[in-house]
Parts: sequence; structure tokens; C-alpha cells
Amino acid sequence: MHLMWFTERQYHYDPETEPQRSRTLETQILRHRSFFGLPNENFDARHGSALLNEYLDEKIYSEELGFDGLMLNEHHGTPFCLGSVMDVEAAILAKTTKRAKIVLLGNPVPTVANALRLAEELSMIDLISGGRLVPGWVRGAGSEQLANNSNPAYNREYFEEGVDFILKAWTTPGPFRFEGKHFHFRFVNPWVLPLQKPHPPIWIPGLVSPDTVTWCARKRFPYVALATRLEPTVELWNLYTQTAAREGYQAGPENFGYLQPIFVGENQARAEELGKRFLYGGAFAHFARPEWMFPPGYNSKEATRRMARLQAAANFQGKPIHAGGGNETDEELEEIRRGVYAQYEQSKKDLQMIAGTPDYVIPRLRKVLEVLRPGIFSFWLDGPLAQKDRIKCLELISREIMPAVRQIGRELGLTDPFERAPGSVPLAAGREPTPVAQVDALGSAPA
Repeated sequence: MHLMWFTERQYHYDPETEPQRSRTLETQILRHRSFFGLPNENFDARHGSALLNEYLDEKIYSEELGFDGLMLNEHHGTPFCLGSVMDVEAAILAKTTKRAKIVLLGNPVPTVANALRLAEELSMIDLISGGRLVPGWVRGAGSEQLANNSNPAYNREYFEEGVDFILKAWTTPGPFRFEGKHFHFRFVNPWVLPLQKPHPPIWIPGLVSPDTVTWCARKRFPYVALATRLEPTVELWNLYTQTAAREGYQAGPENFGYLQPIFVGENQARAEELGKRFLYGGAFAHFARPEWMFPPGYNSKEATRRMARLQAAANFQGKPIHAGGGNETDEELEEIRRGVYAQYEQSKKDLQMIAGTPDYVIPRLRKVLEVLRPGIFSFWLDGPLAQKDRIKCLELISREIMPAVRQIGRELGLTDPFERAPGSVPLAAGREPTPVAQVDALGSAPA
């Protein structure tokens, strides 16, 4: 298994040492019903500087602790994620780390103004790191189409054409001219090319879009589900596996990855206290209001139908926990805040997050691994936590949980993409593929 460490690098204040600032920021997010679009007059540059350096220090330390991959992402116009240009962070890690893969999940191709420059940036990161880059591509959230003046109706076309262009720029001798539907380059001849040949491995993160899943399967790119609920994730695994069969190969664990929020403490009470902070501000439900998250034309009808079938929850994007208009009284906001944190128990029950001691966490992780059987797994910690708490969690995961997860991975045969190339197991035409996900394990209780 390939084990990674991830955090959104949220802008926050420690509720234990700066309770008033933490509460004030959360109140504004709740009233706004969205992290995205919160006025940047709330940003303190000195505090942001300290946080960004803490997050980089943690990434470097996580390599020392034995993580295989250092996962980054980026978002724009939001305190939800300070990594607005993750290639800058990746370049720092390329020079300051020695072993771990630098996994970018992912670059929002439709909102990047110049795909050729992106190809060059990533090539430099791969060269500086000595061939440790794993780039990934995303369509970008709907809100990011607004933040970057990108037409959401063309999002998927931008995405697919942009990815094809970057791969062509990396693998086709230049100079050449590229005339696509949306991208036009008179002179393509990037002198700086990736160290890994023919190009670095590509992984694709996503939520519940069947369009992206089928596209990944056709390209033989591993698909990494971002903390999606287990049932719809199983559906998507099966969709990928069936598409792979039509492409002539048997999908395996090397084709799948999963991101799981996990909070570990030395005792159950402390771990759960930290875990509740994952719901700060309404969490993913308040990532962006639905009109910003899903602008017209951004999703296909099938993806929209799938979204509509899912229940609103604190960890699900685009379905705000309240429908207020921003004029709530203090009492009404307190009621909303209680409603947010009241979802904690259900989030735990659904395994949308796991918070506890190693003895509590490991059996629940086993269940996730038995159901989804991913070859790539990323631990995720977020919310307003002090660095000392994040470091403690990292150390406990490294010392007590990762060895158990690796053992479970061996028992279940969870090969990762570096052990077996995705799409390399042929499947004869007409043969039914073997499912990767184990739907029967969904109903089992953690051992």
C-alpha cells in the first residue's frame, strides 16, 4: 500500500489559545454559509505566514515518520485551504525532502490560464525532486470557475483537452504547433521535461462524478475518492471496473485510492474533542454555497442526479446545513452552530471520520479497507487544531497505526500503483471482471 498524509492547510485560530478569534471567524463562516467568498479583510498576513510554515514543517516531518506520499491540493478564494498555488509548496518539498512522493491532487487544469506553463512547472518539480512527482488533475470546484473567470459550461472540455495537451507536451518532440478546440499554442517546445519517462504517473482525485470515473478508467489512471461515503464509492468502483473491462483490462487495488479523515489521540476523549473540530464552520457542507459550487453547465445531468440523491451532511459539499440569509440573530446562530456539531455522531457512524485511540481507529480502518480495497490510502487531518496536536496525531499514526494498516494491506493483497502498473492486467473480451470493492463487507461491524 501507498500511505500518504494530507491536510487542507486551513486558515484557523486555535480555539484553546485564541478562543475569541476562532469563534468570531467561525461565526462569520456560518452566517455566510460558505468558506468561499468570505471577505479577505479577515485574513491576518502574519498569522497566515506562521500557519503556512507550520504546514510545510509537518509535511517534511511526515517523510521522516515514514509516510510514502506527501499529498497537496489547492483551492482559491477561501480560508478552507491556504494552498492556493500548491506548485510553490511542491517545489519547496522537492528540495527539502529526499524519499517521499510529492502527490498533487490536483492541479485545476480548466482554471489555469496557460497549460504549457503548468507542464513546465511540473517538469521542474519532477527534476528537482529526482523523479518523485505524482501529478493529478482536477476540474476545480464550481466556485473556482468563478474565482478564475473560467466558463463552467466548458469545464470538462477544458479539463480533458488540457490534460491531453500537457501529456503531449511532455512526450512529443518539439517544436510543434497545437490547435485544439480551446487551447492554442504556436510554439510548443518545453526545454525542461520530466525526469520520469514517458511522464510521471498520473492519479485523479474526485467526489462522485461518474463522468470522471469512466474517463479515468479509459485512461488507466488511478482514481482517488476524497472521503466520499462508502456506498456511492462502491458504486463508482464498480463503474470503473466495468469500464476497464470494456477497455480490455482487469482493474485492481492499484487503480483506486481513498482519503479518510482520521483524528488520533492518546485517549478517546481527547481524540473526539479534536475530531469534532473537523466540523468547524460547517465543514464541507459550507465549502461553497450550491449556486457557487454547481454553477449552470458545470456538471452533467447524471452527476447532478447522483448529487441530489445523497443526503445533506456536514462532510458533503454543496448542501448547506442552514438556509439563512445572513441576518440571523445571535440566538439563531447558536442554534445553527449546535446543529453543525450535532452531526458529529452520525459522521462517526458513517465512517465519514474516525476519531479515537489507535485501538479504536484500526478496526474501523480495516472495515474501510475491506470494503474499498484501495492500493492508495491517505490520512487526512483538518480543522482548527494547534500544531502540537497535529504533530501528536502524526506521530501516533506513524508509530501505532501505519504498521497495522500495512499488515492489513498485505492480508488483503492491496497492491499500489508502484507495485503493479494500473491497467497492466489483461482481461479477455467477453469475460466478466472481478469486482474490486467488496459490497458484502459494507454491512459488517468493525472487528
